[in-house]
Amino acid sequence: MNPSYIIPIVMLFVILYITRQNEQTIIKNLIQKIKHRKGATEMTEFAKKFINKECIIYTFNSQLEGVIKEVSDTAVMLEKKGTLEAVNLDFVVRIREYPRNKNGKKKSVVVD
Repeated sequence: MNPSYIIPIVMLFVILYITRQNEQTIIKNLIQKIKHRKGATEMTEFAKKFINKECIIYTFNSQLEGVIKEVSDTAVMLEKKGTLEAVNLDFVVRIREYPRNKNGKKKSVVVD
């Protein structure tokens, strides 16, 4: 086999390995920034205002509905249909009280 074929293939694998390592270090740095960010305490204070209210909690990739029962430094305890669920505050983007119409009933469709 001709060595001129082997060199580009080896170089391709080296480049892929280096980019993979760079992606992992970028993700690690992002996680460290999230953990040490200044706004983490602010989100905790905002979440405490919604205790015992029915809310919609928006995360990076989903929405959760329920009543906020407890707020700690890093998590929110959410109750829905008798079950408790813990949500990490590092991934919470938005908290919103469930919208109601003028009669006080919950809206059937929530459009954002």
